[in-house]
Amino acid sequence: MAFQITKEMLVGSLMPVVVYWVYGGLYTMLGYTCNNYRLHPKEDEDDKNFASKQTVIRGVLFQQFRQFIATNLLYMLTRGNDAGASSGYLHQNKFLYKHLHSKHHRLVVSYPFGAIYSHPVEGLLFDIIGGTLAIFVSGMSPMTSAFFSSFCNMKSVDDHCGLILPGNPFHFFFTNNTAYHDLHHQLYGGKYNFSQPFFSIWDKVLGTYMPYELEKREEGGFKLRPVKECKN
Repeated sequence: MAFQITKEMLVGSLMPVVVYWVYGGLYTMLGYTCNNYRLHPKEDEDDKNFASKQTVIRGVLFQQFRQFIATNLLYMLTRGNDAGASSGYLHQNKFLYKHLHSKHHRLVVSYPFGAIYSHPVEGLLFDIIGGTLAIFVSGMSPMTSAFFSSFCNMKSVDDHCGLILPGNPFHFFFTNNTAYHDLHHQLYGGKYNFSQPFFSIWDKVLGTYMPYELEKREEGGFKLRPVKECKN
């Protein structure tokens, strides 16, 4: 049978991309008007990060293009039917962190569009190959993978948005939230609070959980502090 891309395949590969930019765009707009809910002042996104927003956006688009190709190749090989390494290691292994995962941590002050900004090799191994294998092994159809991947993208964007908005359902259902992951991006928190995007249980089991508190800043918004620092 000749390879072909169906409507369901295109939806399965494009829907997560569209959701990523639409949801990220919503948070970006909220970031300009919700100063009282920000974890960092808006200007810190440019002043304290080690990668420009133009670089981040180009990196994310490149990653999504490769994911689109890989996903559709999988769909064509399996005819789009229902047949069908952990991130902590990247932090603990000094060589892998220095040469791969440290690129994502160039964003000390994270923002929505930087959620999947990473080294091309890391993106290939974990997101493209790992994500494609997960779809294949689980037997998800293109439409099922579209909704699942879109939900994962929304959670990842939420974790990196830098806003503690009241009534956020992600914060209600998951203890691993925006503040939890923001601590991980700080220079002092790189070896703590690895868990992302959903559950924090493994940090607590393996001793990599760093408790924190949120304090109100005089100029508006919140400031995140480790509990140990607060007690001292």
